[in-house]
Amino acid sequence: MALPQVLSQRLRLPLIASPLFIISTPELVIAQCKAGIVGSFPALNARPKEELANWLQRITDALAVHDRAHPERPSAPFAVNQIVHRSNDRLQHDLEVCARFKVPIVITSLGARPEVNDAIHAYGGIVLHDVIDNAFARKAIEKGADGLIAVAAGAGGHAGTQSPFALVQEIRQWFDGPLVLSGAIASGRSILAARAMGADLAYMGSAFIATEEANAAAAYKQMIVDSAARDVVHTSLFTGVHGNYLRPSIVAAGLDPDNLAGGDPSSMNVGSGRMKPKAWKDVWGCGQGIGAIDRVVPAAVLVDRLAAEYDAALGQMLGRQAIAT
Repeated sequence: MALPQVLSQRLRLPLIASPLFIISTPELVIAQCKAGIVGSFPALNARPKEELANWLQRITDALAVHDRAHPERPSAPFAVNQIVHRSNDRLQHDLEVCARFKVPIVITSLGARPEVNDAIHAYGGIVLHDVIDNAFARKAIEKGADGLIAVAAGAGGHAGTQSPFALVQEIRQWFDGPLVLSGAIASGRSILAARAMGADLAYMGSAFIATEEANAAAAYKQMIVDSAARDVVHTSLFTGVHGNYLRPSIVAAGLDPDNLAGGDPSSMNVGSGRMKPKAWKDVWGCGQGIGAIDRVVPAAVLVDRLAAEYDAALGQMLGRQAIAT
C-alpha cells in the first residue's frame, strides 16, 4: 500500500518527532517541521484547554510564513497527540479544535475508539495509533486507524516490552499500511534500520528533549546528555502504565529505583497530574537510545546530524550491496 501523501511528501527524513508531555510546545514543533520532519505535541500540553486553538494558530501561521519564504524546502506536516483514555475529559473539545484547524495527522494513545477516528477522517486527517503488541495493532486497525506506531522495547514514555524485530514482523504479516517504529531510535543509522526492518518511518522522542527549543528543565536536558541505556528504569509505579524513566531522577525524588512497587492502571488520570511524585514533571521519562546524545543543540542541528548519519549509512549499505553483486 502506498503511503498517504502527508507521510511521503515534504519530508527530509522518514521521521516523526514523538509528542512529549510538557516538553513539546509550538516552538519545538515549528523547529522540527521547518527542519523537514513531522513535529508533534500532546493536546494536553496546551493548558487551559482554550489554549489549544492558540497553539495551532501559532504553528500553522509560522509554517505558512516559512513555506512562502522557502518554496524550495517547504515545512513538513505536524501532528497532535490525543489521549483517548476515558479519564481524558478534554477529548471532545480537543478533537473539535483539531477539526477546525484540519490537523493533518492525529496520533491516538491509550485506547482505540471508532468515533475518534471517524471525527478525524471527517475533515480529511489521518490517524496513527500507538500499539505495544500485535493484538492491540489488529484492534486499532479494525476500529478505523489508518496506521500504526509500534512502540517497542526501549522507547521512552509508556513503552512496550517486545523487540522491535518481533513486533514489526508480526504486524507486517497482515498489515501493509503506514507503520512507524519507536524504540531507542536516536541516530540516522537507526532510522535507516527501522525502514530496513519493515517500518515506513521512525519515531524519535528522547533526542529532542536535549534541544534548545524543548520545554524541559536544564537539569533534565543535561541528564539526558550524561546518561545511557543502563540509566533507564522500566516501571508502572508513576502512572499505572509501564514506562521508561531516568534512574537519577527517581533517586532525586527520594525513591529506590531498584525497589519500586507496581502501579494501579485504574488510578491513572492523564489530565490531572495528581500523582506524587509526578511522572514527567518530577520523574523524567526517556528511552534507551540516549547514549547517542552528547550535547544540547537546536532542533535543526539535531536533524542535520540525523540526515548526515542516515545518508552515510545508506551509502555504506549500497556500497556493500554493490560489492556483493
